Amino acid sequence: MYTILNQSYSNQTSEGYPVLHLGYADVVLLGRWNGLSNALYSLHKNGSFWVQYDAEDAFIESYKLLNGVVEMEYEGKRRLLEIGETVEASNYEHIISFYGKTEADILIKMEAESFEYRFFETQILQEEADAIASVDGYTYMHCNRIKDYSIEVWKQLELPTESLSTLRWGAYFHDVGKRVVPLEILNKPGKLTAEEWEIMKTHTTEGAKIMREHAVEWLADTAFIVEQHHERHDGKGYPYGLKGDEIALESAIVSVVDAFDAMTTDRVYKKALSIQEAVKELEGGRGTQFNPEVVDAFIEILKKNQFNWK
Repeated sequence: MYTILNQSYSNQTSEGYPVLHLGYADVVLLGRWNGLSNALYSLHKNGSFWVQYDAEDAFIESYKLLNGVVEMEYEGKRRLLEIGETVEASNYEHIISFYGKTEADILIKMEAESFEYRFFETQILQEEADAIASVDGYTYMHCNRIKDYSIEVWKQLELPTESLSTLRWGAYFHDVGKRVVPLEILNKPGKLTAEEWEIMKTHTTEGAKIMREHAVEWLADTAFIVEQHHERHDGKGYPYGLKGDEIALESAIVSVVDAFDAMTTDRVYKKALSIQEAVKELEGGRGTQFNPEVVDAFIEILKKNQFNWK
């Protein structure tokens, strides 16, 4: 038995290279050379991703900007990357975040065994996202934004990085249960009837069930976020009426950013609020609907971004 050190993946699939189509980027797996996977990461404008180096996972992990404008953040400080600059993740102890200011291409190099396992596993996870998109395009893009917002709040609160992956996927799939809710209820322009509202509320428990029964077994660890993201701090939420510290902090974060995104996005049945108006709503629900610590952290992030971050 031997390990292939050099191989192009140009004929790996019927369409050529293996590709991941994410909401915020497209990732093309080019192949492996000298034991390192090479992937082209095409980050979309206003897209973002984060990196947390783990020596046990991959000894080598680098990101080289090929073109476009990308801002890098580390420990609260931001700077623009230069074309051709390589960021070696092993040089950074904490989370590194990358923000696409324009469309941009980044060459990723990482130990093949680690990168390719995650790449093909993410393809399986992406099937869930595609299932959501086929039912409701709004929910698909909404889930991407909730993932981004949630990660920023986690960083703002300086919470343990080892839990960040759980938050990422729990936030991303928080509305996965809506794929079992009839589209005429999801997009109904008027007020839901009592019966329709009961059906709508099942997306929390149905989504958690999907996560717990998923082929990717560790996704079950994110089910609590999906299940609890409509609980309220005062105990008046659903599905279980949890309150205060009974609600996981990850779920409380998703609750806040989910409400914010819903308020600031146009839908067929309502006009979007301005960011300032949505902030007032969050402040009004601080300590009742929402965890006050999470509200404060999220508003602080919005202030840093001069209330134009979306």
